[in-house]
Parts: sequence; structure tokens; C-alpha cells
Amino acid sequence: MKKLITMASAALLLTACGNSEKEYDATGTFEATETTISAEQNGTLLTFAINEGDEIEAGSEVGLIDTTQTWLKLQQARATQEVYQSQKPDMEKQTSATRQQLAKAQAEQQRYNELVADGAAPSKMLDDATNQVQVLQRQLAAQLSSLSTNTNALSKQMAATEVQIDQLRDQLRKCHIKAPLKGTVLEKYAERGEFVAVGKPLFKMADMEQVYIRAYVTSAQLQSIRTGQQVKVFADYGDGKKQEYDGTVSWISSRSEFTPKTILTDDERADLVYAVKVRVKNDGFIKIGMYGEVKF
Repeated sequence: MKKLITMASAALLLTACGNSEKEYDATGTFEATETTISAEQNGTLLTFAINEGDEIEAGSEVGLIDTTQTWLKLQQARATQEVYQSQKPDMEKQTSATRQQLAKAQAEQQRYNELVADGAAPSKMLDDATNQVQVLQRQLAAQLSSLSTNTNALSKQMAATEVQIDQLRDQLRKCHIKAPLKGTVLEKYAERGEFVAVGKPLFKMADMEQVYIRAYVTSAQLQSIRTGQQVKVFADYGDGKKQEYDGTVSWISSRSEFTPKTILTDDERADLVYAVKVRVKNDGFIKIGMYGEVKF
């Protein structure tokens, strides 16, 4: 009888040992890459038509900050640029009279040069004609220099104004609040009609199609895990309900850390663990913060 009891006890012990094997190698919680969108301009939110849980496409406009003052400054800058343009001198017209006088003086110089060569006129007349040509040439050069200086100054002022116009156009563009990526609105921090300042968070969104489970493994487990490895992930819905997913190891921490109290590892006696992120394609049921398990 005693022998039968001993054998039964041994069988129960073996059964218990066999059932103690875990169905997972690590546990953790699901997370997603979250992006916080902030205001890039000061002003009143004229429109802001999003709600938590909305699915929005990348590049879609979800709100508008008042553009009135920026638009008025843009019109002012454009008018200033037109004024500078109108002030640019017409060099050809403003030097035409001097050019005409110079051409006449050069013709006189040539005529007196021929007369002096033939002995029909004194050399003084040629000297006077040559001096008149030189005077007019200097006048033309001075006019061209002055007009060129004015034109260059106005061109630089127009270029500076063009930069200001580009800045104002950029400010107008930033008044249009757009989603930087496709995803789900997680939190909304402002409402229509509120005044917002540059840097104020407006809403937070995340790509929920690709989620991650952050789990922790010991150094003993680490040697058999590599980036790109295909693994099994189980989402824990509670009450013993789990859903299996295919996962890919996307990141392994290069630095160890002390075991978080809420994390279970294969070796609970380990003091140091390594964080591992496993990428999972979400079917819409996995939520941020949900517990999960990983089988490597």
C-alpha cells in the first residue's frame, strides 16, 4: 500500500512538472509609435474637425488657424516689392541724351581730325573737339555708375522683400493643420475657437496598423534572439481569451536594465534584463497598453 502511494505521488509530481512549462518566453505590453502634432502659428482655431478615435489619412487637413494678419502682411510685402520695381531707373532712357551728345561730339572730332590732317583747320579745334568727347564720356560713365548703384540697391531690397514674402507664405501654410501620417487620433488637446500659440499640442495620433509589444528577456535568452526573427505573439484579452499573431523582432536594446516589477521573465532570479520590441500587424483588436506574450 505504501509503495502504491509513493508511485502515485511521483506520478503527480511528474505531471505537475510537465504542466509547469510556460507557453511563452516573455511578456510585455503593446505600444505604438505616437506623434504629437503642435501648433506652428499663433492664432484662433477657426476649424478643428477631429475627434478621438478618428482615422485620418496622411496629409489631410484637420484644422485651420486664423490667417488674417499673416495674409495682410503678405499683401503689404507684395505692394512694397512693386514700389521697388517701379523705382528702378530705365538706364537706356536716362542716358540717351548724353549718348546722343557724345555721338555728335565724336563725329565733330572725326571731322576736325580730317581737316587738320589736310591742313584746312588749326589743331586747336581738334583739341577742343577731343576734350568735349572726353568730358561727355566721363559724364556718361558717371551716369551709368550712379544708375547701376541705384538699380543694384533696389534689386537687393526686392530680393529681401521676396524672402519676406516666402516667409509669410510659409506662415500661411503652417496655419493649415495637417496630419503628418496615416493613423488614429488618440487624444485631442484643443477645441475650435481656442487661441493657440506656437508649440501648443493640438492632438496626438499613432499608426495603429503596425503596433509593437515591448517585452523583457534575460541575457540567457538574448543569445537566441536576433533582429528580424519571426516569433509568435499572443494578445491577452482577459478571462483567458488570447489571440495569436505573427510578429517580427524589430529592436533589441543594447543596454541592460533592472527588471521592472510588472514584468515576468523566464528566469525570475535575474536582476538585469534587455528590452525587445516585436512588430505586429494589427487586425484592429490590439489596443495600446494591452498585455501580451511572446514565444521566441
